[in-house]
Amino acid sequence: MGTLGMVGLGRMGGNMAERLRQGGHTVVGYDRAAGHRDVESLEDLVKALPTPRVVWVMVPAGEPTYQTVDALGQLLEPGDVVVDGGNSRYTDDQRHAQDLAPKGIGFVDCGVSGGVWGLTEGYALMCGGTKEHVALVQPFFDVLKPAGESGFVHAGEVGAGHFAKMVHNGIEYGLMQAYAEGWELMMATDVVTDVPAVIASWQKGTVIRSWLLDLMVNALQQDDDLSELRGYAEDSGEGRWTVQAAVDHAVPLPVITAALFARFGSRQDDSPAMKMIAALRNQFGGHAVTSSAGSHEKGADSPGADAHAEAGHDPADSRQRGEAGTPPGA
Repeated sequence: MGTLGMVGLGRMGGNMAERLRQGGHTVVGYDRAAGHRDVESLEDLVKALPTPRVVWVMVPAGEPTYQTVDALGQLLEPGDVVVDGGNSRYTDDQRHAQDLAPKGIGFVDCGVSGGVWGLTEGYALMCGGTKEHVALVQPFFDVLKPAGESGFVHAGEVGAGHFAKMVHNGIEYGLMQAYAEGWELMMATDVVTDVPAVIASWQKGTVIRSWLLDLMVNALQQDDDLSELRGYAEDSGEGRWTVQAAVDHAVPLPVITAALFARFGSRQDDSPAMKMIAALRNQFGGHAVTSSAGSHEKGADSPGADAHAEAGHDPADSRQRGEAGTPPGA
Protein backbone atom coordinates (compact mmCIF):
# COMPACT_ATOMS: atom_id res chain seq x y z
CA MET A 1 0.00 0.00 0.00
CA GLY A 2 1.09 3.61 -0.45
CA THR A 3 1.49 6.87 1.41
CA LEU A 4 -0.44 10.01 0.54
CA GLY A 5 -0.36 13.56 1.83
CA MET A 6 -3.78 15.12 2.48
CA VAL A 7 -4.06 18.90 2.74
CA GLY A 8 -7.40 19.93 4.24
CA LEU A 9 -9.04 17.72 6.86
CA GLY A 10 -12.56 19.11 6.94
CA ARG A 11 -15.76 17.11 6.47
CA MET A 12 -14.66 15.75 3.10
CA GLY A 13 -10.88 15.61 3.47
CA GLY A 14 -11.00 14.13 6.96
CA ASN A 15 -13.39 11.35 5.95
CA MET A 16 -11.41 10.59 2.81
CA ALA A 17 -8.23 10.30 4.85
CA GLU A 18 -10.02 7.90 7.20
CA ARG A 19 -11.32 5.74 4.33
CA LEU A 20 -7.81 5.54 2.87
CA ARG A 21 -6.41 4.46 6.24
CA GLN A 22 -9.13 1.85 6.63
CA GLY A 23 -8.14 0.59 3.19
CA GLY A 24 -4.53 0.07 4.26
CA HIS A 25 -2.88 3.27 3.02
CA THR A 26 -0.82 5.63 5.15
CA VAL A 27 -2.08 9.22 5.19
CA VAL A 28 -0.08 12.19 6.41
CA GLY A 29 -2.60 14.93 7.04
CA TYR A 30 -2.17 18.68 7.31
CA ASP A 31 -4.78 21.34 8.07
CA ARG A 32 -4.38 25.00 8.94
CA ALA A 33 -6.45 24.41 12.06
CA ALA A 34 -4.60 22.60 14.83
CA GLY A 35 -6.15 19.44 16.19
CA HIS A 36 -6.19 16.31 14.11
CA ARG A 37 -3.32 17.16 11.75
CA ASP A 38 -0.28 14.91 11.68
CA VAL A 39 2.27 17.59 10.78
CA GLU A 40 2.59 21.28 11.55
CA SER A 41 3.30 22.64 8.06
CA LEU A 42 3.30 21.87 4.35
CA GLU A 43 7.07 21.61 4.56
CA ASP A 44 6.80 18.89 7.18
CA LEU A 45 4.18 17.08 5.10
CA VAL A 46 6.41 17.00 2.01
CA LYS A 47 9.37 15.77 4.07
CA ALA A 48 7.27 12.95 5.52
CA LEU A 49 6.28 11.48 2.13
CA PRO A 50 8.27 8.94 0.13
CA THR A 51 9.04 9.77 -3.51
CA PRO A 52 7.38 10.03 -5.92
CA ARG A 53 5.03 11.98 -3.71
CA VAL A 54 1.25 12.27 -4.11
CA VAL A 55 -0.33 15.24 -2.33
CA TRP A 56 -4.13 15.50 -2.38
CA VAL A 57 -5.55 19.00 -1.84
CA MET A 58 -9.04 19.29 -0.29
CA VAL A 59 -9.45 22.99 0.47
CA PRO A 60 -12.07 25.52 -0.76
CA ALA A 61 -11.94 26.40 -4.43
CA GLY A 62 -10.45 29.67 -5.57
CA GLU A 63 -7.75 31.51 -3.67
CA PRO A 64 -7.21 28.85 -0.94
CA THR A 65 -6.53 26.25 -3.63
CA TYR A 66 -4.30 28.61 -5.61
CA GLN A 67 -2.23 29.41 -2.54
CA THR A 68 -1.88 25.74 -1.60
CA VAL A 69 -0.94 24.54 -5.08
CA ASP A 70 1.53 27.40 -5.51
CA ALA A 71 3.14 26.59 -2.15
CA LEU A 72 3.41 22.91 -3.04
CA GLY A 73 5.00 23.89 -6.34
CA GLN A 74 7.85 25.42 -4.36
CA LEU A 75 8.31 22.33 -2.16
CA LEU A 76 7.76 19.29 -4.37
CA GLU A 77 10.23 17.73 -6.81
CA PRO A 78 10.09 16.43 -10.39
CA GLY A 79 8.00 13.26 -10.58
CA ASP A 80 5.66 14.26 -7.73
CA VAL A 81 1.93 14.77 -8.36
CA VAL A 82 -0.61 17.21 -6.92
CA VAL A 83 -4.28 16.19 -6.91
CA ASP A 84 -6.98 18.84 -6.53
CA GLY A 85 -10.07 17.09 -5.20
CA GLY A 86 -12.01 20.24 -4.30
CA ASN A 87 -14.74 21.93 -6.30
CA SER A 88 -12.41 23.96 -8.49
CA ARG A 89 -13.35 25.31 -11.89
CA TYR A 90 -11.86 23.31 -14.75
CA THR A 91 -10.10 26.37 -16.17
CA ASP A 92 -8.22 26.73 -12.86
CA ASP A 93 -6.95 23.16 -13.27
CA GLN A 94 -5.47 23.98 -16.64
CA ARG A 95 -3.61 26.94 -15.15
CA HIS A 96 -2.27 24.84 -12.26
CA ALA A 97 -1.00 22.19 -14.66
CA GLN A 98 0.72 24.81 -16.80
CA ASP A 99 2.38 26.36 -13.74
CA LEU A 100 3.64 23.02 -12.38
CA ALA A 101 4.72 21.43 -15.67
CA PRO A 102 8.02 23.38 -16.03
CA LYS A 103 9.02 22.04 -12.60
CA GLY A 104 8.31 18.45 -13.62
CA ILE A 105 5.42 18.22 -11.15
CA GLY A 106 2.26 16.49 -12.35
CA PHE A 107 -1.28 17.68 -11.77
CA VAL A 108 -4.51 15.68 -11.61
CA ASP A 109 -7.94 17.22 -11.10
CA CYS A 110 -10.56 15.05 -9.43
CA GLY A 111 -14.24 15.82 -9.03
CA VAL A 112 -15.46 14.05 -5.91
CA SER A 113 -19.08 13.21 -5.10
CA GLY A 114 -20.31 11.44 -2.01
CA GLY A 115 -20.55 14.07 0.69
CA VAL A 116 -20.77 12.93 4.28
CA TRP A 117 -21.79 9.42 3.15
CA GLY A 118 -18.54 8.82 1.28
CA LEU A 119 -16.69 7.37 4.27
CA THR A 120 -18.92 4.30 4.32
CA GLU A 121 -20.39 4.24 0.79
CA GLY A 122 -17.34 5.37 -1.16
CA TYR A 123 -16.74 8.43 -3.33
CA ALA A 124 -17.61 8.78 -6.99
CA LEU A 125 -14.43 10.06 -8.65
CA MET A 126 -14.07 11.87 -11.98
CA CYS A 127 -10.45 12.71 -12.77
CA GLY A 128 -8.48 14.46 -15.48
CA GLY A 129 -4.78 14.31 -16.30
CA THR A 130 -2.19 12.31 -18.18
CA LYS A 131 -2.25 8.50 -17.98
CA GLU A 132 1.13 8.58 -16.23
CA HIS A 133 0.00 10.90 -13.46
CA VAL A 134 -3.38 9.22 -13.00
CA ALA A 135 -1.62 5.83 -12.70
CA LEU A 136 0.45 7.16 -9.81
CA VAL A 137 -2.73 8.13 -7.94
CA GLN A 138 -4.72 5.03 -8.98
CA PRO A 139 -4.05 2.95 -5.81
CA PHE A 140 -5.69 5.72 -3.78
CA PHE A 141 -8.57 6.10 -6.23
CA ASP A 142 -9.23 2.35 -5.92
CA VAL A 143 -9.78 2.61 -2.17
CA LEU A 144 -11.77 5.84 -2.22
CA LYS A 145 -14.25 4.73 -4.90
CA PRO A 146 -17.35 2.64 -4.13
CA ALA A 147 -17.11 -1.14 -4.38
CA GLY A 148 -17.74 -2.58 -7.84
CA GLU A 149 -16.87 -1.63 -11.39
CA SER A 150 -18.39 1.85 -11.52
CA GLY A 151 -17.70 4.96 -9.47
CA PHE A 152 -14.40 5.98 -11.08
CA VAL A 153 -13.61 7.49 -14.47
CA HIS A 154 -10.53 8.96 -16.10
CA ALA A 155 -12.55 11.55 -18.00
CA GLY A 156 -9.76 13.04 -20.12
CA GLU A 157 -6.92 15.52 -19.92
CA VAL A 158 -6.45 18.06 -17.13
CA GLY A 159 -9.73 19.84 -16.44
CA ALA A 160 -11.93 16.99 -17.64
CA GLY A 161 -12.56 15.68 -14.12
CA HIS A 162 -13.85 18.94 -12.73
CA PHE A 163 -15.78 19.65 -15.94
CA ALA A 164 -17.56 16.30 -15.52
CA LYS A 165 -18.24 17.04 -11.86
CA MET A 166 -19.54 20.49 -12.80
CA VAL A 167 -22.07 18.94 -15.19
CA HIS A 168 -22.92 16.33 -12.54
CA ASN A 169 -23.74 19.10 -10.07
CA GLY A 170 -25.79 20.97 -12.65
CA ILE A 171 -27.91 17.85 -13.20
CA GLU A 172 -28.20 17.55 -9.42
CA TYR A 173 -29.64 21.08 -9.29
CA GLY A 174 -32.33 20.13 -11.79
CA LEU A 175 -33.23 16.86 -10.06
CA MET A 176 -33.51 18.47 -6.64
CA GLN A 177 -35.66 21.28 -8.03
CA ALA A 178 -38.06 18.80 -9.67
CA TYR A 179 -38.41 16.76 -6.48
CA ALA A 180 -38.93 19.92 -4.43
CA GLU A 181 -41.58 21.31 -6.76
CA GLY A 182 -43.49 18.01 -6.78
CA TRP A 183 -43.43 17.94 -2.98
CA GLU A 184 -44.65 21.54 -2.77
CA LEU A 185 -47.53 20.90 -5.15
CA MET A 186 -48.78 17.94 -3.11
CA MET A 187 -48.42 19.92 0.12
CA ALA A 188 -50.46 22.78 -1.37
CA THR A 189 -53.60 20.67 -1.80
CA ASP A 190 -55.78 18.49 0.39
CA VAL A 191 -56.04 15.79 -2.26
CA VAL A 192 -53.06 13.86 -0.90
CA THR A 193 -53.40 13.30 2.82
CA ASP A 194 -49.97 11.75 3.51
CA VAL A 195 -47.34 13.38 1.34
CA PRO A 196 -44.29 11.76 3.04
CA ALA A 197 -45.83 8.32 2.50
CA VAL A 198 -46.35 9.03 -1.20
CA ILE A 199 -42.75 10.11 -1.64
CA ALA A 200 -41.50 7.06 0.28
CA SER A 201 -43.58 4.83 -2.01
CA TRP A 202 -41.64 6.13 -4.99
CA GLN A 203 -38.43 4.53 -3.73
CA LYS A 204 -39.27 1.15 -5.23
CA GLY A 205 -40.37 0.37 -8.77
CA THR A 206 -40.71 3.91 -10.12
CA VAL A 207 -38.67 5.56 -12.85
CA ILE A 208 -37.82 8.50 -10.57
CA ARG A 209 -36.22 6.47 -7.79
CA SER A 210 -32.74 7.67 -6.85
CA TRP A 211 -30.38 8.29 -3.96
CA LEU A 212 -31.59 11.90 -3.86
CA LEU A 213 -35.13 10.58 -3.42
CA ASP A 214 -33.90 8.37 -0.57
CA LEU A 215 -32.37 11.43 1.09
CA MET A 216 -35.64 13.30 0.59
CA VAL A 217 -37.45 10.54 2.47
CA ASN A 218 -34.85 10.79 5.25
CA ALA A 219 -35.42 14.54 5.53
CA LEU A 220 -39.20 14.13 5.76
CA GLN A 221 -38.84 11.45 8.42
CA GLN A 222 -36.95 14.00 10.52
CA ASP A 223 -39.37 16.88 9.82
CA ASP A 224 -42.51 15.84 7.93
CA ASP A 225 -43.42 19.32 6.70
CA LEU A 226 -39.93 20.90 6.86
CA SER A 227 -41.30 23.57 9.19
CA GLU A 228 -37.99 23.67 11.03
CA LEU A 229 -36.16 24.87 7.90
CA ARG A 230 -36.07 28.18 6.09
CA GLY A 231 -36.57 28.07 2.34
CA TYR A 232 -33.09 29.39 1.56
CA ALA A 233 -30.60 27.55 -0.65
CA GLU A 234 -27.01 28.50 -1.43
CA ASP A 235 -25.13 27.36 -4.52
CA SER A 236 -21.58 26.03 -4.52
CA GLY A 237 -20.69 27.83 -7.74
CA GLU A 238 -20.72 24.77 -9.97
CA GLY A 239 -24.30 25.41 -11.09
CA ARG A 240 -23.25 28.87 -12.27
CA TRP A 241 -20.22 27.45 -14.07
CA THR A 242 -22.41 24.85 -15.78
CA VAL A 243 -24.75 27.55 -17.10
CA GLN A 244 -21.81 29.73 -18.17
CA ALA A 245 -20.25 26.79 -20.02
CA ALA A 246 -23.58 26.20 -21.75
CA VAL A 247 -23.60 29.82 -22.93
CA ASP A 248 -19.98 29.50 -24.13
CA HIS A 249 -20.85 26.40 -26.19
CA ALA A 250 -24.38 27.47 -27.22
CA VAL A 251 -25.97 24.46 -25.53
CA PRO A 252 -29.52 25.01 -24.19
CA LEU A 253 -29.88 24.10 -20.50
CA PRO A 254 -33.37 25.36 -19.57
CA VAL A 255 -33.93 23.00 -16.61
CA ILE A 256 -30.54 23.49 -14.95
CA THR A 257 -30.65 27.25 -15.55
CA ALA A 258 -34.13 27.53 -14.04
CA ALA A 259 -33.01 25.49 -11.01
CA LEU A 260 -30.07 27.83 -10.46
CA PHE A 261 -32.28 30.91 -10.69
CA ALA A 262 -34.77 29.33 -8.28
CA ARG A 263 -31.99 29.21 -5.69
CA PHE A 264 -31.32 32.90 -6.23
CA GLY A 265 -35.02 33.56 -5.69
CA SER A 266 -34.97 31.62 -2.42
CA ARG A 267 -32.65 34.21 -0.90
CA GLN A 268 -35.07 37.09 -1.29
CA ASP A 269 -37.37 37.73 1.64
CA ASP A 270 -39.47 39.97 -0.59
CA SER A 271 -38.64 39.73 -4.29
CA PRO A 272 -38.07 43.16 -5.89
CA ALA A 273 -39.00 41.73 -9.29
CA MET A 274 -42.26 40.34 -7.94
CA LYS A 275 -43.03 43.73 -6.38
CA MET A 276 -42.74 45.30 -9.83
CA ILE A 277 -44.87 42.57 -11.42
CA ALA A 278 -47.55 43.15 -8.77
CA ALA A 279 -47.36 46.92 -9.35
CA LEU A 280 -47.64 46.54 -13.14
CA ARG A 281 -50.58 44.13 -12.91
CA ASN A 282 -52.32 46.62 -10.66
CA GLN A 283 -51.57 49.49 -13.04
CA PHE A 284 -52.77 47.92 -16.27
CA GLY A 285 -55.47 45.64 -14.93
CA GLY A 286 -56.39 46.87 -11.49
CA HIS A 287 -55.36 43.48 -10.09
CA ALA A 288 -55.23 43.10 -6.33
CA VAL A 289 -52.02 43.95 -4.51
CA THR A 290 -50.71 43.20 -1.04
CA SER A 291 -49.01 45.93 0.97
CA SER A 292 -45.68 45.46 2.71
CA ALA A 293 -47.62 45.43 6.00
CA GLY A 294 -49.62 42.45 4.77
CA SER A 295 -52.98 44.09 4.04
CA HIS A 296 -54.73 42.90 0.90
CA GLU A 297 -56.47 45.39 -1.37
CA LYS A 298 -59.10 44.57 -3.94
CA GLY A 299 -58.32 44.98 -7.58
CA ALA A 300 -60.44 44.84 -10.71
CA ASP A 301 -60.30 41.04 -10.76
CA SER A 302 -61.38 40.65 -7.13
CA PRO A 303 -64.96 39.52 -6.45
CA GLY A 304 -67.19 42.54 -5.85
CA ALA A 305 -64.60 45.08 -6.98
CA ASP A 306 -65.53 47.71 -9.50
CA ALA A 307 -63.12 48.86 -12.19
CA HIS A 308 -63.11 52.57 -12.83
CA ALA A 309 -61.64 53.80 -16.09
CA GLU A 310 -59.67 57.01 -16.11
CA ALA A 311 -61.72 60.11 -16.84
CA GLY A 312 -62.39 60.41 -20.53
CA HIS A 313 -61.01 56.98 -21.35
CA ASP A 314 -63.21 53.89 -21.54
CA PRO A 315 -61.26 50.59 -21.87
CA ALA A 316 -64.13 49.16 -23.92
CA ASP A 317 -63.84 52.05 -26.38
CA SER A 318 -60.08 51.58 -26.65
CA ARG A 319 -60.56 47.93 -27.59
CA GLN A 320 -63.09 48.90 -30.23
CA ARG A 321 -60.57 51.37 -31.69
CA GLY A 322 -57.82 48.71 -31.67
CA GLU A 323 -55.83 50.33 -28.85
CA ALA A 324 -54.12 48.35 -26.13
CA GLY A 325 -56.76 47.21 -23.67
CA THR A 326 -56.51 44.95 -20.61
CA PRO A 327 -56.11 41.28 -21.51
CA PRO A 328 -58.36 39.09 -19.34
CA GLY A 329 -56.41 37.54 -16.47
CA ALA A 330 -53.08 39.07 -17.53
